[in-house]
Amino acid sequence: MTQLKIWRTHSSNQIPKKQTAGSACFDLQFQGHGKGTYKGYTRMNKPFERPMNHQVVVQPGDRIMVPTGLILDIPEGHSVRVHARSGMSLKQGLVLANAEGVIDSDYVEELMVLVHNISDNALTIKTGDRIAQAELIKDAEYEVIESAVRPGIKTSRVGGMGSTGVESVADIIKITVAEPPKTPLTEQKRSRGRPKKNA
Repeated sequence: MTQLKIWRTHSSNQIPKKQTAGSACFDLQFQGHGKGTYKGYTRMNKPFERPMNHQVVVQPGDRIMVPTGLILDIPEGHSVRVHARSGMSLKQGLVLANAEGVIDSDYVEELMVLVHNISDNALTIKTGDRIAQAELIKDAEYEVIESAVRPGIKTSRVGGMGSTGVESVADIIKITVAEPPKTPLTEQKRSRGRPKKNA
C-alpha cells in the first residue's frame, strides 16, 4: 500500500486521518502552534499580517493563508489535491481561494490552505478546526507536445464553451427572420393613387 508520510512542524500538531473507512480524503486542521501571525489579502487586495493568538479571523472578502503545521512527504509519481469542505462552503461561506490546491511531490514546505470568506460575516477559525480536505492522487505519465493538425470533432458535440446539451449549430445560434408588416387594407392604393374604399 502506498504511504503518505507527514512531518509535524510542532509536537502539538495532530496527524490527519480519514474519518471513515470509505472516505476518499483526510481532513486538514488549522494548527498554528509556534506561530504568532498570519498573512493574507483584504477584499481590496491589500496585504496584511495580523496576530494569531491560536485563532485566525477571516473578514468578509479576506483571502488568507491558514497553516496546517504539516509538511507532506509525497511519494514520487503522486500529488495531493486539497478541496473545500462542503459543510463550511454551504453553511459559512468559507471556500478555497484557489478552488483546488495542487501539491506537487517536490514541494517540501509547510502546507498552507488558502481560504476565502465569501459571506458578509467575519469567520473565526480556532486551533483544531477542520478547514479543508485532501487526497493523494496517482499522476498519469504524459508529455505535452505540439500537434501538426487541429483536433477534429470526436463526438456529436458542436461548438465551444457551454455548447453541450444542444442538438445542432442552429440550436446554438437561433436566427429569427421577421416578416415585413402588412399594410392595412384601407391604406392600399389604386394605380391612380387614390385609396381603395372598403365595401
